[in-house]
Formats: sequence, C-alpha cells, structure tokens
Amino acid sequence: MNNLLTEDIKFLAGVGPKKAELLNKELNIYTFEDLAYYFPYKYLDRSKFYKIEEINGDLPYIQLIGKITDVEIVGERNKKRLVAYFSDQTGSIELVWFKGIKWVAESIKPNVEYVIFGKPSEFNKKLNIAHPELELLEKAKANTATLQAFYNTSEKLKNSFINSKVISKLQYTLFSSLKGAFIETLPDYLVQKYKLLSLSESLQNVHFPIDPELLKRAEFRLKFEELLLIQLNILKQRNHRVKISKGFVFSKIGENFNSFYSKKLPFELTNAQKRVLKEIRKDVGSGKQMNRLLQGDVGSGKTMVAVMNMLMALDNGFQACLMAPTEILANQHFASISKFLDGLNINVNLLTGSTKKKQRTIIAEQLQNGELQILVGTHALIEDTVQFKNLGLVIIDEQHRFGVAQRAKLWTKNEHPPHVLVMTATPIPRTLAMTVYGDLEISVIDEMPPGRKPIVTSHRYDSSRLKVFGFMKEQIKLGRQIYMVYPLIKESEKMDYKDLEDAVEGISRAFPAPQYAISVVHGKMKPVEKEKSMQLFIKKQTQIMIATTVIEVGVDVPNASVMIIESAERFGLAQLHQLRGRVGRGGDQSYCILMTGNKLSVDGRKRIETMVRTNDGFEISEFDLKLRGPGDIEGTQQSGIPFDLKIANLAQDGQIVQFARNVAEDILDNDQLLEKPENSPLVKQIKKQNKNKINWGTIS
Repeated sequence: MNNLLTEDIKFLAGVGPKKAELLNKELNIYTFEDLAYYFPYKYLDRSKFYKIEEINGDLPYIQLIGKITDVEIVGERNKKRLVAYFSDQTGSIELVWFKGIKWVAESIKPNVEYVIFGKPSEFNKKLNIAHPELELLEKAKANTATLQAFYNTSEKLKNSFINSKVISKLQYTLFSSLKGAFIETLPDYLVQKYKLLSLSESLQNVHFPIDPELLKRAEFRLKFEELLLIQLNILKQRNHRVKISKGFVFSKIGENFNSFYSKKLPFELTNAQKRVLKEIRKDVGSGKQMNRLLQGDVGSGKTMVAVMNMLMALDNGFQACLMAPTEILANQHFASISKFLDGLNINVNLLTGSTKKKQRTIIAEQLQNGELQILVGTHALIEDTVQFKNLGLVIIDEQHRFGVAQRAKLWTKNEHPPHVLVMTATPIPRTLAMTVYGDLEISVIDEMPPGRKPIVTSHRYDSSRLKVFGFMKEQIKLGRQIYMVYPLIKESEKMDYKDLEDAVEGISRAFPAPQYAISVVHGKMKPVEKEKSMQLFIKKQTQIMIATTVIEVGVDVPNASVMIIESAERFGLAQLHQLRGRVGRGGDQSYCILMTGNKLSVDGRKRIETMVRTNDGFEISEFDLKLRGPGDIEGTQQSGIPFDLKIANLAQDGQIVQFARNVAEDILDNDQLLEKPENSPLVKQIKKQNKNKINWGTIS
C-alpha cells in the first residue's frame, strides 16, 4: 500500500503529465498520498432541490432539475458568452458561461433532464447562474452522497478546467483504487482509548461523507493526529533542549540590581511585572538554559523587566545584549536603558547599520575585553566581527521580525548558549502560543502601570474630516501632539486609499506654517533624515507627525495624545492595536481616530468595530485569529509557521489543540524519548513530518 501511495500523481487515471504539472505547482500535490491528504474546505447538502419560482438573488448554492431548451452565443470577440435557457414546470432561468464556451456548447444535450448546481445572481433584473455544474439526471441519481465536498483551486487550475468537481472525481478514482486500505498511523492504544475512527475510515469519510456525524468524527481524528504530532515534536525538542543545554547560573542578586531597585526604579512595579521577574529569576538560577517568551501589551512595562533581567546577568559577571528589528526601535531602547541606568556606572552602547567604523572598532574591543556590559542593536549584532567576552543573556524584541537563521547566529557568540528572553507587544492567542511558541516557557504581563487612562477609540468617515481637523486643533492648543498614519507612500492606481504624499500637501494647507509645524517619516527616507524628523517631533518642535507604519514600534512620545489612522480598513487588527499603543503613554487622556471611506467590507467593518469596543490586546488577537487564520497573524507570516496544517484550524480548533497537548504530555511522561515499541508509529510520522526541515525548535 505504501508503494501505491508514493506513486507519482501523473499515473492516476484522469491526470497525465500536463494536469500533474499544474497540481504540483498550484496545490503541492505530487503523489497519490498528497491527493488523499488534500482536504475539502467546505461541504454542501445536495439532498435539497429547488423550483425555479423559489429562486431569489440572495440564495446560496442551489440545485434544480429541468431541461435546457435553447443555447446561443452572444456578444463579440473577447466579450462573448454562452447563454443556455433552462426551465422546469414553474419557470425559466439563464445559465451563463464566459469561459470554455465551445466545449460547453458541444456537450449540452437539448431537451434532456439535467441537475443544475450553482449560485444564483441577478443581472439586468434577470436571474441567472454563472458557470453552473451540469450533470445528466440519470448520472446524478447514481451519486448517493448528500454532502458534497468542495476543494480550493486556483485561477490557473480553473482556466485548465480543473475545478472542485474535477478534484472530487480524482479523489473518487484514487479511493476506488486504494480500496481504503491505509496503514494506521496512530498507536492502537490511542485509537482504542479515545474511540477514534481508523485512518482509512477517516480519510474516506472526509472526502465522501455518509452523514454529518461520521464526518465530524473523521475530521476530529485527522485534526487530533495532526496537532498531536506537532505537540509531540515541540515538547520532545523542549525536553531535549532542557536536558542538553546547561545554562549559566545567575546565583546572586547583587549590587547593580539592588541599587537600581532601591534608588533608581522610577515607579512601583506592577504585580504582573513582579510575577514575571520571579519566573525569570527561577529560570536563570536553575542551571538550565532559559528560553522564555514575554508577552505584554504596548506600554505594559516589558522594557523595565528586560533591564532588570540584564542587571541579573551583570551581577553574575556576564554581558547582555538586546536585539531590535529596526534602527528606530534600537535607538529607542538604547535611550530608555541609558536613562534607567544613568548614574550606576554601567557601560551601555548602541550598534546599528548607521554606526561609524571608528565607533564599531571601539565597541568590538570593549566587547572582547568585557568592558562593554550591555549592547543594544539591530541585525548588526549578529555580524561575525561582533564577539563577546562572556555573553550570558540575549533579549530579542519583536522577534517575529527576524528570520530563524538570524536569531540562531546569536547562539554562536558563545561556546555555552546564553539565556534567551523573547519579547513581543503583539498579544498571541493561546492556541497559537501552544503551537508556534510551544517549546518556550511563556510569561504574560497582563496588567498596565497605574495611572494609565484607557485610550478613547472612535470611527469617523472621510465626510467628517473637517470636524476631525477641528478636534486636532483643539488638542494642539492644549499643548498635545498628533500622529497621522497612512498605509501607502505613493498612490496606487488600483487603490483609492489616502497616500502620504497627498496627505502632506493637504495637511499643510489645513495646518499652515508658522502657526503649525509638521514632521514627515516614511520607510523610503534615509535613516539620518528619518531620525532628524523624529527628533523634531520628540523635542516638541513639530505638533503633527505624518507617517507610514514605521512608527508602529519604537516611538515613545508621552506628549502625543492623538493617533489618527487613515484608511484604517487597510490595516490588520494587530497593526491597528500596535499603532494605537503609540499614544496613551503620558498622564493625559489619549484618543485614536480610525478614518475610513463609506464602503467597508464585512471583515473591515468587524475590525473597526472591535477596535472601538476594546483596548484588550489579547481579546483583539483572539478575534484576529478567528477572522484571518494563523497564517496571517502578524508575526507568523514573516517567520513562517513551522509546520503545515492540512486540516486543523488554530482559530476554530482550540479545544483539540489543548487535548492534543495534554495527550502529548501524557505520552512523554511515560516515554520521554518515544523509545517504547507501541509508540513507533508516532516516531515514524514525526520523522516524516521533519523530513527536509531544519530543526529550529531550540532557537526561541
């Protein structure tokens, strides 16, 4: 059976070399097994039939039984379309094709009963169905399945007449030849203990469901297996890392930490910060290497925790470094850390792409002789010339913006791996944290510093722009500053979103000099220009900063109390939440105004409504996961989710994720290295899953 599953897809009846090439490129289907594991994305009930008189333009996919009375090709040249007139006892409707006209026209038989399946729509006050499925009534009756599976395809496949129905037919051919005899991939004890369907039954019922109950059981079995293997992989790697990665022991809390805590701490730590510091303290004193993810909303005090973690390293004779994804953010961290540690006689320096050669030489020397204790920087930290004397702690901020290979390079700075603290201001939904970051210990700062007022968020349409300008002028009179963020730098012909260059012109007219001053910052500016413009705003020499999302992270201006986001529907929820977090950093009431056009998509409206309703980053991230799915959540798209989900959905299958993790922990408690014979099917599947993948599981 295994030999048959590894057969090239081109040898399946009905495929051949040309179709195989398309299936390879478009759907990543190379073998019989790949096709068996190419799952439907939805199912439609094919047991119900409509009469033409019951149809309206709001109905979903429907089925009709009737006859085609006439066919004609209308239009000229590229605008040709095929129209077939279809009727039953209650009325008639037009069937329309814009592609494959010749083939469809030749295959239609007049005055023969057909089953028509498609989505009705209205054009020129006439109902029609575009590109319907056509099947002779006799053949349709032979298909007893009431639930029809639908498969995702692409434009290229559709243009080559490989639609969902064709894929369904290929699945039927495949399963007929395989006779359902798939070798079981889960141990017998798991199948029996949790009363799971067999692999053969599950695959058969997912593609050709007999009834909704069996479909539900089949999906559960396949989702559980997929998620169990991921959890076993992650937890096994974590166990291995903990076993082999002896960590530096930070045995004491010394003078640097105590002096800072008693004399320099600018505010009382929140209970959440204290809890996280205890968790970190336990890690770095355990003799095991720390690999911890620190989550905290914008402004929750992650940097303070990072500074105090660095002081633990210094007190034990080690150096520390902090790597940030952008120069703006690195500069911001350097300024904050230097300010916090002022007067403590601690040597802190900054290394970015803009650092001059002479300064780089000084930094390199001081790092190697141990004189430089804390280094803050960008990707420049991972250059081969940057060598530490005794690096004990690595802190990575907004780590999803770095590739895994870049993060791994920091480990080579030492013979002994340093402790790693990964920070993110993007709240991560629990199911995603258990999978993407499943091998890290997780700390959460879920409390804001006292005195912070919740940001007031409102939605305004473009037609209210003059009122918004009036509000901006009132705020400027009160001595406040304002961010205005735009999604694009140059106008796109395809999009009518406000673009930054037009904005500068329009805002300059509404807020003329010398009464008002404006800063402009965008990604295409040179670092020096960007920094100069930022500094004007930070020093209150400009009242309005017009920017693209380069200010999403790394700008901390407590006096800025208004964030205006233009074309807010263009941004994802995580990004909107990050941008909103740029204000509300001082004691004054802050505001976020989401500007949009009048026409909003359903998802766009949901995002805006969510932002207006809540300031809770974790609630927003959960909603974002449901709305967009894990592949698009900020952070996972850049770094790539380290596994392929073929059937499970992290947005919808949270309970199965938790169940799979619990089962994985039970298995590893009884068989830490998966060496027992009964677990050999799991080992086989994990090896298959890991084939051709670099193991980054031990690198945060």
